[in-house]
Amino acid sequence: MLIEIHAIQNHSPANLNRDDLGAPKTCYFGGALRSRISSQCLKRSIRLSPHFGKLLGGVRTRQLARLIAEAAGDSDGLQKKAEKLLEDCGFKQKQGRKKKNEDDLVDSPEQTNSLIFTTREAIREMADLLRNGNGRPDKEVAMALAKLIETRTAVPDMALSGRMLEPAVTEVSKKFDATVEAALQVAHAISTHEARPEVDYYVAADDIPGDNHGAGFVGEALFASACFYKYFSIHWETLVKNLGGDEKMAAHTVGAFIRAAAMTNPTGKQNSFAAHNPPDGLLVEIKDAPISYANAFARPVDREQRDLVSQSIAQLAQYVHDLDTGFGKPRERFWFSPNLRQPLTVVEDKRDVEVSANNIVSLDELIGSVVAAVGHDWQAVQSAVVNPEVA
Repeated sequence: MLIEIHAIQNHSPANLNRDDLGAPKTCYFGGALRSRISSQCLKRSIRLSPHFGKLLGGVRTRQLARLIAEAAGDSDGLQKKAEKLLEDCGFKQKQGRKKKNEDDLVDSPEQTNSLIFTTREAIREMADLLRNGNGRPDKEVAMALAKLIETRTAVPDMALSGRMLEPAVTEVSKKFDATVEAALQVAHAISTHEARPEVDYYVAADDIPGDNHGAGFVGEALFASACFYKYFSIHWETLVKNLGGDEKMAAHTVGAFIRAAAMTNPTGKQNSFAAHNPPDGLLVEIKDAPISYANAFARPVDREQRDLVSQSIAQLAQYVHDLDTGFGKPRERFWFSPNLRQPLTVVEDKRDVEVSANNIVSLDELIGSVVAAVGHDWQAVQSAVVNPEVA
C-alpha cells in the first residue's frame, strides 16, 4: 500500500536551493526551463523540521568517533579507540592537520571520510561497548560495533529515508550489511510553468560614510519566483518493517511527515527572501501502484487563462481525472486546500465538475483522515507513541 502526497505550492521570490554558482536550481521539462528544488533538499528540510522533531532518532555524521567517546565519558583515549574500531569496520578516518604547538603541525584523524547514518540508541550502546570492552580482542569489539550499526535502525527518519553505507572492504565489513531500504520516494520539485532566474542588484550603505558617499558594498544575487509541483510516495509495508513491525509508530511517522511536508520550506537564503508560503493544495491518495502527476505540467501553465495557482490546480485536476478514466481510481483520495479556497475541479460540457475526492478544509483533518485510512486513530497514535531516542 502506498500513501502518495501531491502538492501545489507557490513561492514568492526566493533562492531556496542553489547550484554550484549560487543560482536557483533549474531543469528542462516539457521543453521549457523550470525552477527546481532537489529531493535531497526537500527531505533534509522535512527531517530536521520541528514538525518531525519528536521522531528524529537518527544521526548522520562524519564525527561518530567523537560522539561515541563523549557518550562514554569524553576521554581522548576512548576517541582514539573508537577511531581505530571504525577503521576496522571499514570507515576510514580523514587525515586532518592541527597545531600541536606554534611551530608544529600533526596529523589529526578526527572524522570519517564518509557520512555514517546511525541512531542515538546505537551510539549509546557503542559507548557502553567501549567502556566495557577492555580485555576483549579488537576484532571482536569491532564486530560488535558493526552489528550495532547494522541492527539499531528502527527510527522514523531512517525508516523513511533508508541508508546506504559503503565501507571499505575489511575483514569486519565483509560480514555485515548496513543497507536500509527506504520507504519513501521523493521527486525533485519542479515549477508548473516556465521560470527563469532573475538578478537582484543590491548595495550596502555605510552608516558612517565620512567623505565617501558611495556604497560600502555592491553585489548581485539570483532568485526566482515559482509555483511548484511536489510529489512524495511512502510504502506502508516497508515503513512498518523498517520500524520493527510497530504500526502505531509507522502511523505517527506518516502523520508527522504530512505535516512537515506541508509546513516546512527549505532554508536557502530565507533571511533575504522570507519565502514562507504554505501549499495551496495537497492531494493525498491511498493506492497500490505509484503514479506521479508531473506530466500534468508537461505543457507549462498558461498564465493568461487565470492566476498561476488556480491554473496549476486545474491542470492537475484534469490530469487526475483523465488518469482515473484511463487506469482507474485509487482506493481513497483526499483533497485539502485551506478552507477549500481552491477546488479540485475540471470543466466538462461548460460546467465545473469535481474530481472524486474527500474534500477537507484543514491540515489537522487531512492528517487524521489519512492516518484513519491506514487503520489508526491519529489522536490515539500521538498519545501512545513516544520516541525514547528523542525524549
